Amino acid sequence: MNVLKGQDILALGFMTFALFVGAGNIIFPPIVGLQSGPHVWMAALGFLITAVGLPVITVVALAKVGGAMDTLSHPIGRVAGGLLAAVCYLSVGPLFATPRTATVSFEVGLAPLTGEGALPLFLYSLVYFLVVLVISLYPGKLLDTVGRFLAPLKIIALAALGIAAFMLPAGPIGSAEPAYQAAAFSQGFVNGYLTMDTLGALVFGIVIVNAIRSRGVQSPRLITRYAIIAGLIAGVGLALVYISLFRLGAGSHDIAAGASNGAAVLHAYVQHTFGSLGSTFLAVLIALACLVTAVGLTCACAEYFCRILPLSYRSLVIILAAFSLLVSNLGLTKLIQFSIPVLTAIYPPCIVLVALSFCASLWRSQTRIVAPVMVISFVFGIIDALKGAKLDAWMPVWMEHLPLAEQGLAWLIPSVVMLAAMAVLDRLLGKPQEAMA
Repeated sequence: MNVLKGQDILALGFMTFALFVGAGNIIFPPIVGLQSGPHVWMAALGFLITAVGLPVITVVALAKVGGAMDTLSHPIGRVAGGLLAAVCYLSVGPLFATPRTATVSFEVGLAPLTGEGALPLFLYSLVYFLVVLVISLYPGKLLDTVGRFLAPLKIIALAALGIAAFMLPAGPIGSAEPAYQAAAFSQGFVNGYLTMDTLGALVFGIVIVNAIRSRGVQSPRLITRYAIIAGLIAGVGLALVYISLFRLGAGSHDIAAGASNGAAVLHAYVQHTFGSLGSTFLAVLIALACLVTAVGLTCACAEYFCRILPLSYRSLVIILAAFSLLVSNLGLTKLIQFSIPVLTAIYPPCIVLVALSFCASLWRSQTRIVAPVMVISFVFGIIDALKGAKLDAWMPVWMEHLPLAEQGLAWLIPSVVMLAAMAVLDRLLGKPQEAMA
């Protein structure tokens, strides 16, 4: 029976960490740190729950069912599960996350030198996605390419930035914005959505499992164990990165006051701390981080859709890379504007699906529990999404005063109430007839 050596397990953990750490993971924590001021660690706690805790739990949940998202979603039925999977894969793939990796790395690295014109972005994204295409065409070599080469480079660069954030702060912690003064924890919690890490975990699960199988490991028990270890290594790495970036942002008030995004905060800090070489260092760090994530997303999406569409893996890699290239040329601002409402709507049902997968043995019928709670979380998630997109003018006044609505968590209490109600009903109805036969 094949088993992974210690160095293979470490490489797997590095690969998992590197797959997660992309554009959003690097640009969102600094702006939260800057805007939360003295409330930075309360905001960080909320952020770490959605951007570290949930992704690690999702990796564990997927490892238990063999890595496939459709297996995890079987309680809601094949059609609904397929739709949910397609939405998740498209959101963290060619629609939002993959193109965002190119636009972020361009705007942080090259835009200060070339300007933000359409031609420089197109030329950069063309080269960028050609590299993504070449690496993604050989998924069996992903553990070697990412886990042994690209991931360690990314980790070294992030470690240097993290150490600098604590050892060389740019200045004192500034004042907090009103939203963070009122509810720092929930602001951090919702901002953790924007990293897309939980959706990414749903997508990366099959990539991680396939990387383990590529080393000849076939035992489901060992695959689960190695995937859990990889998830925990990635979780520790993510937490350390976020904590250092929160500290970086919190101490950057004097040099980045009024910054509108985390990329501007990072650029100001690195320029202030490392001088003229800072921009080059930051450009390489962001490009490396984004490239690894883009490869992982492209591989995962191609793996999934080649099973449900009459297209080969290689054909899908080419199509996904080309489509991501086109979308990336819309620019970062538009991509973020489009993605926020979508993520706010689909995150709640995904959180519910993962959380309830650990309680499967408690129910007489998983479908009775999971499906209604996911529907309620999705409906109220849409309400939060419409409010976030400023499309809530038609809504009744009472919807604006739902519990936790101001914090963007209007879905939470209705979902818990529905869970309690369906748990009681599940007990009353007993096991379904098919199970009793």
